[in-house]
Amino acid sequence: MKKLAVLVSGKGTNMLHIIQSISNGELSNFKVSLVISDRSCRAIQYAYKENIQTHSLRRTNTLSKEIDHLMRINFPDFIILSGFLSILNAEFCEKWAGKIINIHPSLLPKYGGKGMYGMKVHEKVLNNKEKISGATVHYVTKDIDSGNIILKKSCKISSQETPISLSKKISLIEKEILIQFLNNL
Repeated sequence: MKKLAVLVSGKGTNMLHIIQSISNGELSNFKVSLVISDRSCRAIQYAYKENIQTHSLRRTNTLSKEIDHLMRINFPDFIILSGFLSILNAEFCEKWAGKIINIHPSLLPKYGGKGMYGMKVHEKVLNNKEKISGATVHYVTKDIDSGNIILKKSCKISSQETPISLSKKISLIEKEILIQFLNNL
């Protein structure tokens, strides 16, 4: 059984999809053993209700050290960033290299880097009149959104697209390629 630690900052829709995929047998060899948040959020409340070990930490300059401590206690096979908005320090990223995975709401390297998350990505994609967008699963390194790309999937952008409608399309792609990545381990 492979153990997953999930780091979240918001609703945790990708985390919920992982948990549901484990429950319905789509991911049969996995267990979410730890959920960590950098703020109070719905995802941490849901994980707690599912009897998953949870920790709500504060955003401080010691956040990466606190997360590292929890990882050393739980030693997960993979750490999944699911809408986690805090930046992990270089030491943490190097120590856990090859085990930290992020799902990003664009076709990296386009629309990645500091400040490029959530609706901000979709607004920029639409403002630049892109014809396609998508999502990327990649390894996390000390440089934001610069780790090796594992999987990408694209979708067409309609002429009537809004940031909200594009966000919904991309959310479905994120879930699909995240589960695909885990099933290929």
